[in-house]
Amino acid sequence: MESKLKVVLLAYTPHPEETVAAAAKLCYSASDVDAVMEKVEANDQHSFIGKLVDMGHLSPIEHASFTFAIEGISRACSHQLVRHRLASYSQQSQRYVGMEEGFGYIVPPSIGADPVLKERFEFFMEGIQEFYNELVQAMKARGIEGESAYEDARFVLPNAVETKLIVTMNARELLHFFTQRCCRRAQWEIRAMAMEMLKLARKAAPAIFREAGPACLSGPCPEGAYSCGAAEEVRELFRAI
Repeated sequence: MESKLKVVLLAYTPHPEETVAAAAKLCYSASDVDAVMEKVEANDQHSFIGKLVDMGHLSPIEHASFTFAIEGISRACSHQLVRHRLASYSQQSQRYVGMEEGFGYIVPPSIGADPVLKERFEFFMEGIQEFYNELVQAMKARGIEGESAYEDARFVLPNAVETKLIVTMNARELLHFFTQRCCRRAQWEIRAMAMEMLKLARKAAPAIFREAGPACLSGPCPEGAYSCGAAEEVRELFRAI
C-alpha cells in the first residue's frame, strides 16, 4: 500500500555547523566574537563537530534548529511524537477543522496486506465517518455551530485519523529523537517518519548528523533482551543513507 507520509524541511538555522562550531569555540577562547567567527568561517568544521559529538559535548549543538512540516501520519503517531518535549509543535486542530467531507486515515501495513481485514477496517472507518457527521448535524440542529459542534463530535474519531503538523527541534534533541525513533524497536510509523527527517537533516548539516541514528550504530544495543538482533544489518542500512 502506498504511503501517505510526506516530510519537508521547511527551515533551519543558516550555516548550522558554523553556528555550532562558534558556540563551542567561544567556550574555550579568550578572543572576541568577531575573531572566533573569522576563525570558524576560515575552516571546515566537519572534524571539529565530529569531535564534539564523540566527546558528548552537545550543548553547543542546541544552537542549531530545524523545522519540519509533516503530513500523512496518524494521530497514533503524533501522540508518540509530542512525547519529545524539547520541541515546538503546531498541529491541525480537530476542534476548528470540520471533517464532514471525510477524514483521511492511515491503514497499518499489517492490516492493508490482508484483503479481508482491510475491507473490515475501511468499513469500520466509514461507520465512524457516518456517526461523526450525524453528531455534527445534530448539534447544528440545536443551534451549536462551528468549533462548538466539532469539539465534541471529534471524540468518536480514531487514532487512525490522518493529521498534519509542523515541528521544530534543536539539533541536540533531533540526535536524541533519531536514537530513539530510528531504532527497529520503535513503532513502524514513527520510525518511517524519523528516517525521512534524518535524510533531510543530514543533507542540511552532514557534520552534525553523520553518525545519527539508533544507538547500535556506535555501540552495543541498549535494548538488552529486547534487541532486534540485527545490529550489523542496521549499520549497513544507515551507511547507505
